[in-house]
Amino acid sequence: MPIENLIIIGESINDSVPTTHELFETGNWEGILELARMQDAGGAAYIDVNVGMRSGEFMAEAVRRIQQVTRKPLAIDTPDLELARAGLQAYDPTKANGHWPILNSVSPLRTEMFDLWRIQPFRPILLISEHSVDGRAQPCRTAQETYQAAKFLLREALSRCPGLRNQDCIFDPGIAPIGSDVEGNLVRLIRAMEMIHQDPEFAGVHFSVGLSNFTVMLPSRRKDGTPVKSALESAFLTKAMPLGLDMIVGSVKRRYELLPPDHPAMQCLEDCLQRPGFEAILRVRQFYTE
Repeated sequence: MPIENLIIIGESINDSVPTTHELFETGNWEGILELARMQDAGGAAYIDVNVGMRSGEFMAEAVRRIQQVTRKPLAIDTPDLELARAGLQAYDPTKANGHWPILNSVSPLRTEMFDLWRIQPFRPILLISEHSVDGRAQPCRTAQETYQAAKFLLREALSRCPGLRNQDCIFDPGIAPIGSDVEGNLVRLIRAMEMIHQDPEFAGVHFSVGLSNFTVMLPSRRKDGTPVKSALESAFLTKAMPLGLDMIVGSVKRRYELLPPDHPAMQCLEDCLQRPGFEAILRVRQFYTE
């Protein structure tokens, strides 16, 4: 059974996935549409559409075609203003039961994305893993920097998008691979979520992460057959959902579950939150090799 109240944005129609890239390259639209159908049937609440750095016309064509085979709303996924514009112009809310699309994503240095609201209202994913330093994007390295980026983007969103509410906003604090997290990204992320969750200004907002990024480069299973990726992803969900995480860009084929405190993956995650740098990485290695 899926986790109750966890909303999945289906991740498969993304140019960074090698098999999907090949479908785009060969113009295999039926293959792309089959991915949309599969994710719809598998329980995705939204269908992600990321066409890489192709043209706006290609993005628009993808949006129109995908909306012919699913009533689920789409997530227009691009950092490029013109690609986002093309996707939103092509999007038809009447084909998604009236639902707005998601726009993934708006960062502190991409606030011009809010101007696209005039074309089509959307639910913004607000990227708070980076902030502006002297007009340049810099990664947020502390929970405080992440929290301040969230305050800035929420205020910008509400002031520039008439009718947008806290409940429409989705914060992405940025999740890094746990197997190479020498900078304490996991600690930053969890602490920032705690700060935002406790601040009344953010009442009603949502959180989302690209969950598959958390276990990049890790083996799927341990030698004894125990799952590694799904277990660590489930451990993260168990830790983060009480702090407001209720959405993920993820796979409808992955088995996500909430874990008890004594589960080995849960113990590994808690240890990583207490250990610095390479000690945390060694703890992850211990988990998947023991």
